[in-house]
Amino acid sequence: MNTIETEIPEVLVFQPRVFDDDRGFLFESFRSSWLPGFDFVQDNHSRSSKGTLRGLHYQFEHPQGKLVRVVRGEVFDVAVDIRQSSPTYGQWVGRTLSDVNKEIFWVPPGFAHGFLVLSDVADFVYRCTDYYAPGDEYAIRWDDPELAINWPEAALPPTLSEKDQKAPLLADAKLFP
Repeated sequence: MNTIETEIPEVLVFQPRVFDDDRGFLFESFRSSWLPGFDFVQDNHSRSSKGTLRGLHYQFEHPQGKLVRVVRGEVFDVAVDIRQSSPTYGQWVGRTLSDVNKEIFWVPPGFAHGFLVLSDVADFVYRCTDYYAPGDEYAIRWDDPELAINWPEAALPPTLSEKDQKAPLLADAKLFP
Protein backbone atom coordinates (compact mmCIF):
# COMPACT_ATOMS: atom_id res chain seq x y z
CA MET A 1 0.00 0.00 0.00
CA ASN A 2 1.27 3.43 -0.95
CA THR A 3 -0.18 6.44 0.91
CA ILE A 4 -0.15 9.79 -0.91
CA GLU A 5 -0.59 13.07 0.93
CA THR A 6 -2.53 15.75 -0.91
CA GLU A 7 -2.49 19.56 -0.75
CA ILE A 8 -4.78 19.27 2.27
CA PRO A 9 -2.89 17.12 4.81
CA GLU A 10 -5.97 15.29 6.18
CA VAL A 11 -7.13 14.19 2.71
CA LEU A 12 -5.26 11.06 1.65
CA VAL A 13 -5.02 8.75 -1.34
CA PHE A 14 -4.28 5.07 -0.87
CA GLN A 15 -2.79 3.17 -3.81
CA PRO A 16 -3.21 -0.53 -3.14
CA ARG A 17 -0.76 -3.20 -4.19
CA VAL A 18 -2.62 -5.13 -6.88
CA PHE A 19 -1.87 -8.80 -7.52
CA ASP A 20 -2.73 -9.50 -11.19
CA ASP A 21 -2.60 -12.67 -13.20
CA ASP A 22 -4.48 -14.18 -16.14
CA ARG A 23 -7.41 -15.08 -13.84
CA GLY A 24 -7.99 -11.52 -12.59
CA PHE A 25 -6.72 -9.54 -9.61
CA LEU A 26 -6.76 -9.22 -5.85
CA PHE A 27 -6.04 -6.22 -3.64
CA GLU A 28 -6.70 -5.05 -0.12
CA SER A 29 -9.42 -2.38 -0.28
CA PHE A 30 -9.59 -1.63 3.44
CA ARG A 31 -7.53 -2.09 6.58
CA SER A 32 -8.41 -0.34 9.85
CA SER A 33 -4.74 0.49 10.48
CA TRP A 34 -4.79 2.93 7.53
CA LEU A 35 -6.91 5.39 9.53
CA PRO A 36 -6.36 4.76 13.24
CA GLY A 37 -8.95 6.39 15.48
CA PHE A 38 -11.76 6.09 12.95
CA ASP A 39 -14.48 3.46 13.22
CA PHE A 40 -16.46 2.68 10.08
CA VAL A 41 -20.14 1.86 10.52
CA GLN A 42 -21.78 1.89 7.09
CA ASP A 43 -20.95 0.94 3.49
CA ASN A 44 -22.78 2.49 0.52
CA HIS A 45 -22.81 1.68 -3.18
CA SER A 46 -24.16 4.03 -5.86
CA ARG A 47 -24.43 3.66 -9.62
CA SER A 48 -24.59 6.73 -11.83
CA SER A 49 -24.49 7.52 -15.53
CA LYS A 50 -22.05 9.78 -17.38
CA GLY A 51 -22.35 13.45 -16.47
CA THR A 52 -24.08 12.81 -13.13
CA LEU A 53 -22.70 15.05 -10.41
CA ARG A 54 -23.51 14.12 -6.83
CA GLY A 55 -22.52 16.74 -4.30
CA LEU A 56 -21.15 18.64 -2.66
CA HIS A 57 -22.72 16.83 0.31
CA TYR A 58 -22.09 16.63 4.04
CA GLN A 59 -23.78 16.01 7.38
CA PHE A 60 -23.39 18.55 10.17
CA GLU A 61 -24.58 16.93 13.41
CA HIS A 62 -23.34 13.50 12.29
CA PRO A 63 -20.27 14.32 10.18
CA GLN A 64 -19.07 11.42 8.10
CA GLY A 65 -15.57 10.51 7.10
CA LYS A 66 -15.73 8.64 3.79
CA LEU A 67 -13.29 6.16 2.34
CA VAL A 68 -14.30 6.08 -1.33
CA ARG A 69 -13.40 4.11 -4.45
CA VAL A 70 -14.74 3.21 -7.87
CA VAL A 71 -15.40 -0.46 -8.67
CA ARG A 72 -16.61 0.16 -12.23
CA GLY A 73 -15.97 3.16 -14.45
CA GLU A 74 -14.34 6.50 -13.68
CA VAL A 75 -15.23 9.58 -11.62
CA PHE A 76 -13.65 12.87 -10.64
CA ASP A 77 -13.94 12.95 -6.86
CA VAL A 78 -13.69 16.12 -4.75
CA ALA A 79 -13.22 16.91 -1.05
CA VAL A 80 -13.79 20.51 0.12
CA ASP A 81 -12.63 21.72 3.54
CA ILE A 82 -15.62 23.47 5.15
CA ARG A 83 -14.11 23.85 8.64
CA GLN A 84 -13.99 27.63 9.15
CA SER A 85 -11.15 27.37 11.70
CA SER A 86 -8.98 25.31 9.36
CA PRO A 87 -5.97 26.84 7.55
CA THR A 88 -7.26 25.07 4.41
CA TYR A 89 -10.87 26.30 4.74
CA GLY A 90 -12.52 26.63 1.32
CA GLN A 91 -9.78 24.67 -0.45
CA TRP A 92 -10.51 21.51 -2.39
CA VAL A 93 -8.68 18.41 -3.58
CA GLY A 94 -9.81 16.50 -6.66
CA ARG A 95 -8.76 13.05 -7.82
CA THR A 96 -9.74 10.81 -10.72
CA LEU A 97 -10.75 7.44 -9.33
CA SER A 98 -11.37 4.44 -11.55
CA ASP A 99 -11.62 0.68 -11.70
CA VAL A 100 -8.27 0.81 -13.52
CA ASN A 101 -6.19 2.83 -11.01
CA LYS A 102 -8.06 1.32 -8.02
CA GLU A 103 -7.14 4.32 -5.86
CA ILE A 104 -8.95 4.84 -2.56
CA PHE A 105 -9.69 8.42 -1.46
CA TRP A 106 -10.10 9.49 2.20
CA VAL A 107 -12.52 12.38 2.77
CA PRO A 108 -12.37 13.28 6.49
CA PRO A 109 -15.29 14.49 8.64
CA GLY A 110 -15.71 18.26 8.25
CA PHE A 111 -15.41 18.12 4.46
CA ALA A 112 -18.05 18.40 1.76
CA HIS A 113 -17.81 15.63 -0.82
CA GLY A 114 -18.91 15.21 -4.42
CA PHE A 115 -18.13 13.36 -7.60
CA LEU A 116 -18.71 13.71 -11.34
CA VAL A 117 -19.08 10.57 -13.47
CA LEU A 118 -16.69 10.54 -16.44
CA SER A 119 -17.44 7.07 -17.87
CA ASP A 120 -20.72 5.81 -19.36
CA VAL A 121 -21.56 4.24 -15.98
CA ALA A 122 -19.77 4.25 -12.65
CA ASP A 123 -20.24 2.14 -9.54
CA PHE A 124 -18.99 4.08 -6.55
CA VAL A 125 -18.56 2.57 -3.08
CA TYR A 126 -17.84 4.34 0.16
CA ARG A 127 -17.29 3.35 3.75
CA CYS A 128 -18.56 5.89 6.33
CA THR A 129 -17.59 6.75 9.91
CA ASP A 130 -21.16 7.69 10.88
CA TYR A 131 -24.60 6.60 9.78
CA TYR A 132 -26.61 8.41 7.14
CA ALA A 133 -29.00 10.79 8.94
CA PRO A 134 -31.78 11.98 6.58
CA GLY A 135 -32.58 15.13 8.59
CA ASP A 136 -28.92 16.15 8.67
CA GLU A 137 -28.25 16.50 4.94
CA TYR A 138 -26.54 19.61 3.61
CA ALA A 139 -25.07 20.59 0.27
CA ILE A 140 -23.00 23.34 -1.33
CA ARG A 141 -23.27 24.32 -5.00
CA TRP A 142 -20.97 22.32 -7.21
CA ASP A 143 -20.12 25.42 -9.29
CA ASP A 144 -19.59 27.94 -6.47
CA PRO A 145 -17.18 30.55 -7.93
CA GLU A 146 -15.55 31.00 -4.50
CA LEU A 147 -14.48 27.33 -4.59
CA ALA A 148 -13.59 27.37 -8.32
CA ILE A 149 -13.48 23.58 -8.59
CA ASN A 150 -11.88 22.52 -11.84
CA TRP A 151 -14.43 19.88 -12.90
CA PRO A 152 -13.49 17.98 -16.09
CA GLU A 153 -15.13 19.79 -19.02
CA ALA A 154 -15.81 16.57 -20.95
CA ALA A 155 -18.64 15.61 -18.56
CA LEU A 156 -20.24 19.06 -18.26
CA PRO A 157 -22.87 20.37 -17.98
CA PRO A 158 -23.75 17.89 -15.24
CA THR A 159 -26.98 16.10 -14.46
CA LEU A 160 -28.01 17.18 -10.95
CA SER A 161 -30.65 16.17 -8.43
CA GLU A 162 -33.21 18.78 -7.47
CA LYS A 163 -31.51 19.10 -4.07
CA ASP A 164 -28.13 19.79 -5.68
CA GLN A 165 -29.65 22.32 -8.10
CA LYS A 166 -30.96 24.29 -5.09
CA ALA A 167 -27.81 24.00 -2.95
CA PRO A 168 -26.51 27.28 -1.48
CA LEU A 169 -23.14 28.83 -2.11
CA LEU A 170 -20.39 28.27 0.46
CA ALA A 171 -20.96 31.78 1.86
CA ASP A 172 -24.59 30.90 2.63
CA ALA A 173 -24.10 27.32 3.82
CA LYS A 174 -24.14 25.93 7.35
CA LEU A 175 -20.45 25.28 8.06
CA PHE A 176 -18.29 23.68 10.70
CA PRO A 177 -16.66 26.05 13.21
